[in-house]
Amino acid sequence: MKQKISRWLQDAWYKEMYISSMFMPISMLYDDAIRFRAFLYRIGIKKKTRLAVPVVIVGNITVGGTGKTPLILWMARFLTEQGYKPGIISRGYGGNAEQWPQWVDKQSAPELVGDEAVLLANRADCPIAVGPKRAEAGQMLLDKSPCDIILSDDGLQHYALERDIEIVVIDGQRRFGNGYALPCGPLREQITRLQTVDLVIVNGVPEEENEFSMTMEGDIAVNLITKEEKLLTDFHFIPSHALAGIGNPKRFFDLLEQKKISIETHAFPDHYQFTEADISFNDDKPVLMTEKDAVKCLGFASEKHWFVPIQAKPQQQFTDKLLTLIKEKIRG
Repeated sequence: MKQKISRWLQDAWYKEMYISSMFMPISMLYDDAIRFRAFLYRIGIKKKTRLAVPVVIVGNITVGGTGKTPLILWMARFLTEQGYKPGIISRGYGGNAEQWPQWVDKQSAPELVGDEAVLLANRADCPIAVGPKRAEAGQMLLDKSPCDIILSDDGLQHYALERDIEIVVIDGQRRFGNGYALPCGPLREQITRLQTVDLVIVNGVPEEENEFSMTMEGDIAVNLITKEEKLLTDFHFIPSHALAGIGNPKRFFDLLEQKKISIETHAFPDHYQFTEADISFNDDKPVLMTEKDAVKCLGFASEKHWFVPIQAKPQQQFTDKLLTLIKEKIRG
């Protein structure tokens, strides 16, 4: 049922399906509530927390995946190469830990801290903490590690945490859907919010002058059991299953098809909690999945299961602008 509802909403938001006018008042109320809440933070009635180091928010104004996590991973690696000591915070969405915040490492359980947190721990060579209250997660980083800059994976609308730089990631394929706020559309905030952020980067081809671009690259598959690596070209024309429980599964499927892999697709809701039955098929075809999904499937995967690591590659102008902004904040 959850999968059917998720697919219906995606179609309604992004394929211009008719949406009953009965939902419009709810969208208007949602939009007003978001604006009012931001106003309360702006005038100081609701309090913000300022951490001792600069905070960079990487978020979006729509529901669903846009490419934030690959960009965060790229930023962590880039800043480390530049001599900084970044740390990463996230909400820990999908995690059911009894206490927050939680320190995250490669041994952390995704059911406790969330799938994205474990993915970050597997890929990022920097400290990571998660929790619904991001200021507390950020303070944990500062208490336990020598961070001099904090990257927040999502949290654009989490105004309780003061931020120094805001970056919005846009899905270049789907943009803003039908342009309506939740639940009639995918918008968390109105499109005018983009006028107040520092950088806008598009996962795909930009449409506006103030937007930068980035591409997503993935050339290998890694076996969940043996850790063997294969080029995706080795799967050329081999009938395979492809599954994805991310914000925009089609983007992952498109990548595989561009590599000339013949796939049978299986789309699941974002942050879906997989079972063995979900990834088991009555054949010997390879099963290709996203890295975020793989961290939840290790306990019941077999040697026919592979994940595809994705790397973000921003354009050089974005890199230059980001570094300039960070130097200004560190110096200030």
